[in-house]
Amino acid sequence: MDYFLTNRENFGRNGLKICRKQLNPRQVAKAGHPVYKEPNMTSKGQFHAVILWIAVGVLLLVQAGQASAVKITAPPLNRLPQERLCTGSFLPVSLPLTDLGNHEYIRMDGNSTGFTGGLYPNGENQPPAAHWLAGRLIAQQIVPLDSNGSPDFRNGKIGMISVGMSNTAMEFSTFRSLVMTDSRLNPHLVLVNGAQAGQTAEYWLSLDSPTWEVVNQRLESAGLSPQQVQVVWLKLTRTGGGNFPQKAQTLQADLTTIVQNLKVKYPQVKMVFLSSRTRSYTYWNGLSPEPAAFESGFAVKWLIEEQISGTPDLNYDPQRGAVRAPYLMWAAYLWADGINPREDGFIWLPEDLVSDCTHPSDAGRLKVARLLLQFFTSDPAATPWFLTSYPLFLPLVTHP
Repeated sequence: MDYFLTNRENFGRNGLKICRKQLNPRQVAKAGHPVYKEPNMTSKGQFHAVILWIAVGVLLLVQAGQASAVKITAPPLNRLPQERLCTGSFLPVSLPLTDLGNHEYIRMDGNSTGFTGGLYPNGENQPPAAHWLAGRLIAQQIVPLDSNGSPDFRNGKIGMISVGMSNTAMEFSTFRSLVMTDSRLNPHLVLVNGAQAGQTAEYWLSLDSPTWEVVNQRLESAGLSPQQVQVVWLKLTRTGGGNFPQKAQTLQADLTTIVQNLKVKYPQVKMVFLSSRTRSYTYWNGLSPEPAAFESGFAVKWLIEEQISGTPDLNYDPQRGAVRAPYLMWAAYLWADGINPREDGFIWLPEDLVSDCTHPSDAGRLKVARLLLQFFTSDPAATPWFLTSYPLFLPLVTHP
């Protein structure tokens, strides 16, 4: 008489692999397992048993085949829907500000404006020497702070936030992902995405606006206090089209108020880096059409020029009076006239936007993120605090 112990640990996932180990009865009893006793069978009983085992085998094979079919045809988990991209047509708008220089900006409708390009005064793309030097000196003052805003070179943090609308939030999210994989990053630097969908310039004008509370909640989640915020990337606009220069001047006034608010909300903030909108592939009407998207660059240009000229409302230097705003300068300039390359070769294609031809696609977000990363890892006003190296007069610190 034979004894068999079913070895359940060797069952396959699909239930097909049944292993039975022939054992001595004493071994079975000693192991404490139930024993299946193989009875003596007549030839007729053996025949019926064989038929039964064949039927069970066929049933298991059918079930396994169904399971395999389900496994093969099931869609992958967490699969995202495919992006619907912009199919808007290309119409030339203007030379970018960086290429326009001292030439006059002529609007799409052929009207002269009397305004010239360049990111800074006199058609230049670099700040005047005094402003440039001030930026370098301020950058070297950005050091890790504790939650009360006091220097802490061992455990302190340098908070950098974004402020803006949905485009800003999307682009900063991708930028942050790039930064977090870069070994050059200052280990004390903490990036917090404060930009919020739908929150264009007018939603940041009041100190009591809920947008600021959202930023503070995100700071808390990141382990930062408002006293540790020292750097801001600011990108804002007003929706819709409009007349030039009136709409750009309205945005400039908004930005003036917002940078003043930043100094109130975050007393340790020292530098605000600004960008204007990317290109749209809608024209005159829509969420953020051309040429208004391009013209938002003038609002940033004029704001920074006002600070350079010494306007008290934008003073950042305590030696010149009450400090009302942080130091301002351009970050990466993001606008290009579509398929027409800028002097640096940068282009902005319809597929860099999703179907509304206004918000960036994954490809567009990556383009912006790379421009930002190139700026913050190369500009002298950013490298002292963004990268791992410190100014020589500061102690070198690392996480313990």
